[in-house]
Amino acid sequence: MLRMSIQSMLRGTLMAGGVGILLAAVLPLPVAAQDPTPMRIAVEGAFPPFNYLDANNKLQGFDIDVANALCEVGKFECQFIIEKWDDMIPDLIASKYDAIISSMSMSLERRQKVAFTEKYYNSPSVFIARKDSPISDISPAALSGKILGVTSSTAQESYAKHFYPDMKKTVFRSSPELYKGLSDGRVDIILEDKLAIYDWIANTKAGTCCEFKGPDLVDVTYFGEGAGIALRPDDGERLARLNAALKTIKEDGTYDMINAKYFPFSIE
Repeated sequence: MLRMSIQSMLRGTLMAGGVGILLAAVLPLPVAAQDPTPMRIAVEGAFPPFNYLDANNKLQGFDIDVANALCEVGKFECQFIIEKWDDMIPDLIASKYDAIISSMSMSLERRQKVAFTEKYYNSPSVFIARKDSPISDISPAALSGKILGVTSSTAQESYAKHFYPDMKKTVFRSSPELYKGLSDGRVDIILEDKLAIYDWIANTKAGTCCEFKGPDLVDVTYFGEGAGIALRPDDGERLARLNAALKTIKEDGTYDMINAKYFPFSIE
């Protein structure tokens, strides 16, 4: 996540079967559009502000707004499916849906399994600890003996396993659970996508407990070159249409308006 995956929805109660709950109805298209192409979109629904369920159980977030814009411009008849993060790539390959628009970082490992569009945003990863923590050095040697929190099946988990092998790790199912584990003191420090946790730190009462530690982490091998839309490798026509639609919303100002709705700075 960038995810490479701020905060209170759990995924477990939302699932019904292997694929999940079908949420969104067909999006309205311009009158001139003829025979729109169906596209089923997988999204986690538990990674605010990028994708989450609001109080009315409706999908919201940066990913959702970008997806809706791409569906309109690209003339896709889109449906959203809430899916467990761990199941996303296997179920995409199994044709249970057609695309993943859920802040998925384009790591080298994922590129071996799926095709990606051009990136639609970028974010580094970062360590976060409580403000009262004595931690100042985030080197592997300094953190050995500390408990590190990460989210399951993320680029951050893979990075931590490789570069921090001696740390004890607690793996959480979702980003909201990860943040709660940090604020509750179950872990000493966490590794997370910086943009994903920005809102939690800046705009929630719980997030005032904590702060960034150390520099931003940028590693193409683990974190990729940003977040992209994942498709099956043989879905070249859809890939080209989504790239064209992405270019259009960036050129006509739609992307900038969506960006400004969630962040006071550009994440492109």
